[in-house]
Amino acid sequence: MATSLRLFVEAALTPAIEVAVTASQAHYLTRVMRRTSGDRVLVFNGHDGEWQARIAMSGRDSVTLLINAQSRAQATEPDIWLAFALLKRDATDLVVQKATELGASALLPLITDRTITHRINETRLRAIAVEAAEQSERLTVPIVHPPRRFADLLGDWPPERPLFAAVERETLRGVQPMAGPVGLLVGPEGGFALAELDALGRCPFVTRVSLGTRILRAETACLAGLALLQAPRCG
Repeated sequence: MATSLRLFVEAALTPAIEVAVTASQAHYLTRVMRRTSGDRVLVFNGHDGEWQARIAMSGRDSVTLLINAQSRAQATEPDIWLAFALLKRDATDLVVQKATELGASALLPLITDRTITHRINETRLRAIAVEAAEQSERLTVPIVHPPRRFADLLGDWPPERPLFAAVERETLRGVQPMAGPVGLLVGPEGGFALAELDALGRCPFVTRVSLGTRILRAETACLAGLALLQAPRCG
């Protein structure tokens, strides 16, 4: 029997309904993975849990799935927002992919004083997050927000959500595991500007933390911080 694949769908999931997948998903199923009518697929939509399905109809450019039974109920996942200074394209892609695998619930790209790029392809990053969620067997896909400026992030931040800001070259406490809601803030290559550090100091919801004695690349810092925040749940 063919190994089950997982797909994210937008439709509500209940027994005995039929769900049409997107054209790109149809191409993946039929052309890449060589699946045909009767083959099993697992599907999820972020709020109805995970469901077993079978390919009911397979055409050249379309696939319809018949939803059978729920295989996993929707479960509570970590409520961690990752705010990070935009990086070069490949590094930003890596952050989105791996942060999704590590359970981030929202990804907030930032424009800081030392950010090297100000634009992203939101559709592309959303697709990367969906693929990572499918592969990692999580039941949700993180929200990928449009880029915002550093000052706007702090001004809009919900004060009841603690925000841990990873700061280099300071003697600070390390990141402590926290169930959430919580946020992690990682700056650009070269770190935060002095004015940005001053702004962090004026926010009562911000705690400046260290990720260790080594100077990490920004993408590494994002992933290390996410792992440390949920250390009891990793592994």
